[in-house]
Amino acid sequence: MAMAQKNRRVENARTEEEREELRNEDPVTGEAGAHPVGTGLGAALGGAATGAAAGAVAGPVGTVAGAVIGGVAGGLAGKAVAEKIDPTVEVAYWRTEHQNRDYYNDQYSYDDYAPAYQAGWESFDPDVNEDWADRERIARQRWEEEGGAPLMPWDDARPAAEDAYARVQNRTVNKPR
Repeated sequence: MAMAQKNRRVENARTEEEREELRNEDPVTGEAGAHPVGTGLGAALGGAATGAAAGAVAGPVGTVAGAVIGGVAGGLAGKAVAEKIDPTVEVAYWRTEHQNRDYYNDQYSYDDYAPAYQAGWESFDPDVNEDWADRERIARQRWEEEGGAPLMPWDDARPAAEDAYARVQNRTVNKPR
């Protein structure tokens, strides 16, 4: 979403809570569009391990320095991936769209569906681009960890998670680079 369009949505938000959610502020700088999950995953999973291995050639000090430098590089790479999946855009989309889906059950509100949508888009990994069948286990685990289980059974949440997964997969994989 273009920054100007995103800023208009923030300005038109009805409540302060909605504005904060749409801005997705960085907790340290207050800058809009933060992606701490993607940044953290990139730092932890990719960069630090690679940097530590490369630095090991120089001994223990090199290993530590390599891990730090690699963590920063990995964090930036993770942020770049996360920016392709903007949670602010996803929340806004599903908040308005959820009632139009075939699986929608009016006994549940958007807030009940929200952990399922989030689990779906967060389980997508553009580096592996696996089918839903390969990522469903990850989505269900995320849904349970985010508190979705007390809101609805997985059988009701699953179609929403799959829908969100398919949306980010289509938007990310088919996006011109």
